[in-house]
Amino acid sequence: MITEVTMPSMGADMTEGAVARWLKKEGEAVKRGEILAEIETDKAVVEMEAYGNGVLRRIVVPEGQKVPVGRLIAYIGEPDDRLPEAAGGSAARAAAGVAAGTGAVAASRASPSSTGAPVAPAGQKPAAVQQAAPVRVAAPPADRPAAVEAGERLKASPVARKLAEQHGVDLSAVTGTGPGGRITREDVEKAIAEGLKPVQMASAQAPLQTPTVAAAAGAAARAAPAPFAETTPLSAMRQAIAKVTVRSKTQIPHFYVTASIDMTEAMKVRGQVNAALESEGVRVSVNDFVLKATALALQKHPKFNSFFEGDRLVNHARINIGVAIALEAGLIVPAVLGCESKSLKEIARASRTLGEKARAGKLTQEELTGATFSTSNLGMFEVDQFVAIIVPPQSGILAVGRVTRTPVVRGDQIIVADIMKATISMDHRVADGAEAAVFLVDVKKALENPVSLLI
Repeated sequence: MITEVTMPSMGADMTEGAVARWLKKEGEAVKRGEILAEIETDKAVVEMEAYGNGVLRRIVVPEGQKVPVGRLIAYIGEPDDRLPEAAGGSAARAAAGVAAGTGAVAASRASPSSTGAPVAPAGQKPAAVQQAAPVRVAAPPADRPAAVEAGERLKASPVARKLAEQHGVDLSAVTGTGPGGRITREDVEKAIAEGLKPVQMASAQAPLQTPTVAAAAGAAARAAPAPFAETTPLSAMRQAIAKVTVRSKTQIPHFYVTASIDMTEAMKVRGQVNAALESEGVRVSVNDFVLKATALALQKHPKFNSFFEGDRLVNHARINIGVAIALEAGLIVPAVLGCESKSLKEIARASRTLGEKARAGKLTQEELTGATFSTSNLGMFEVDQFVAIIVPPQSGILAVGRVTRTPVVRGDQIIVADIMKATISMDHRVADGAEAAVFLVDVKKALENPVSLLI
């Protein structure tokens, strides 16, 4: 049986993606759960798993080509299964088609019926096709080797291509540092910093200006006021973040509840736990304590682990807690999966691995899109308190600041305690203020009684 592999959705805001790298070749065996390819979105490179067993019969979309979500990208089946007639050729043939579409313009114009161009009636000559003005591209510096030799196909990620187009950078003069010489976003940003941009020449067919016209144009240019500031195009990742946050703040009615949590005992227990786990190479962070306490509260209040959908709540059996991770290009919120069954030590290991995979671009689709509730911690930046924006379609996010030595009143005495402030941002369609307060108090109780996190 032939299985169609389509471009997966790596988030509610994703409309298209590209295969950054195929990890299987045509004819190779594929097992369910194996990593089949790496998919590049506007925000991350995500590993795509195979959802069936068989053989990778045909790659339809080659590496680097951007296609819409849901578009066919490959076929998996048994060796003797017959492929659909529309399957076409392999990735090499598809890549040749892409090259033909960009390099053989004359051939495409020769067949107007295939491009939708109007055909001149019999006896009439077709309208002349305008020729673009020639463009001279700046050569790379002497210490920068040319990225593409003659006849070699240019390899660049979709994000790199888009950024190069926005800034007018000639990709053929950029050296790729990615796998197989692939040009990455960082390579383009470096080229922009070095000023590697195309320089346009006046068209040979452009009419010369008369002295009077030239003088008037010069006077107008001198009279024009200088711009107040330069504009900086947003990266693809920042555009994706902008869309998600605008959607969240315009469609989700946020409200916020804050509590001060005494972390004195938790900090003592953390020190003891880390001393006991030193031989295993495991360190438990304050954020791991927060994740475990949040998981316990979500088990007690399943409503907070649900999504609002029209006239109902979609409840989730698993507790996948998203962890906000700041990358150089922007923010992502992948999830520590299955927190309902993980111990504090297991959560510590999983969260550390998650951060490493996020920075290396090795997240799985489920890790990137499977969060059912999220957390954000700015304590490492010496932030005391803040509110976070809910990640759609989730219902809430818990924001925590740093742990600080603070004087507090206990009875008639003033003592010094380790205090951390936590704020929950909640979807008012899912829960009310009193419910959010009870949820936050349960998180507070668990953290102030850290032994409960070890059981």
